[in-house]
Amino acid sequence: MARLGGGRTDSGLVTLDEAAADAVSRVHPVSNTRELPLAEADGHVLAEAITAPRDLPPFANSAVDGYAVRFADLAVGAATRLPVLGRTVAGEAPTRLEQGAWRIFTGAPVPEGADTIVMQEDVVADGNAVALPAGIRRGANLRHAGEDVARGQEVLPAGRRLRPQDLGLLAALGLAGVTVRRRPRVALFSTGDELTEPGKPLGPGAIYDANRAMLRAMLTRAGAAVVDLGILRDEAADLELRLREAAADCDLVLTSGGVSVGEADHVRDAVQACGTLDLWRVAIKPGKPIAIGSVAGTPFVGLPGNPVAVFVGCAFVLRPLLARLAGETYDPPQASPVRLGFAHARKPGRREFLRVLLEQDADGATIARKHPGEGAGSIASLAQSDGLVALAEDVADVEAEESAPFYPYSTLF
Repeated sequence: MARLGGGRTDSGLVTLDEAAADAVSRVHPVSNTRELPLAEADGHVLAEAITAPRDLPPFANSAVDGYAVRFADLAVGAATRLPVLGRTVAGEAPTRLEQGAWRIFTGAPVPEGADTIVMQEDVVADGNAVALPAGIRRGANLRHAGEDVARGQEVLPAGRRLRPQDLGLLAALGLAGVTVRRRPRVALFSTGDELTEPGKPLGPGAIYDANRAMLRAMLTRAGAAVVDLGILRDEAADLELRLREAAADCDLVLTSGGVSVGEADHVRDAVQACGTLDLWRVAIKPGKPIAIGSVAGTPFVGLPGNPVAVFVGCAFVLRPLLARLAGETYDPPQASPVRLGFAHARKPGRREFLRVLLEQDADGATIARKHPGEGAGSIASLAQSDGLVALAEDVADVEAEESAPFYPYSTLF
């Protein structure tokens, strides 16, 4: 089981980068591996580097429909007329060309002796002969054996989260399966007496649990195996017991809500009773109360209760932690500059994430408009916007027409 080692208590704010790096540095990847067929391997993390067992393509072949010739048989600066001596289609065995031209189709093996392919569109056929234009380049339209991948070349590194194009490459190399790491098991709770499962009647003062549905999807997209343990009520003794049980069976325990300073926020106390709380306040807006620690030796992350704070904390603190647990080589999402279509007053000190919609101005240029739902509890603002604009810790007020980093939601999960 993955562990979170060491510990420190920080009564002040830590930066977002410090919080993410601190959490990642304490976690070790899951060690279990298994063999999976390619049909089931999408999204899993490679446990071992993949070395090509053969050349790709495995033989010289034609990139077009046309005619295979020997470049030495072509006239210099003039058209060349050659007899057509045979034909080869894809899937047939290669042959040998001593002279003349050979009709060939895309993917077919190039006859031994031929070194150039002339596209059929550039050829004038005349009975059993063809006229080839001047100016043909040696080696044109010929794909050499191993020009895509050479035998023995490392094609995919350990730690790669497999994508559809990766699976296509492995299939082209003739591999039927791969060795991957086990998906990290994440115990997922929501906390709060006010929460109700969707589909059930709402009582007085109750709300539906939105965070767990959102987190479950985000965790799954990040490659985790989610163990959904439902809603934890605000009872300190029950919280501690349920956290201990989850820690015994999972690689990470994740909660939302209950990590702030309210009288009913018991998660912090429960964690400290059965583990450690290493940090819990991050210089981020929304989402300052993010708790990182351990429960009975198993990593613990406690996200805030507001949905937007949950989303931001999951995207920028939890995501790299999950990658480390999975043994994934993690590439942080890259922001692109976008022109702001709004002014925003703020106090420096925390990294702030604003929900924005992308629009085109009268000149056709892309501009970011701030979503009107600015509160951390506005889950509709997440569903109705295109991404997040990030304002760094040292940035004060921003004005319209300034540029700021933009993260499309598609780059986060």
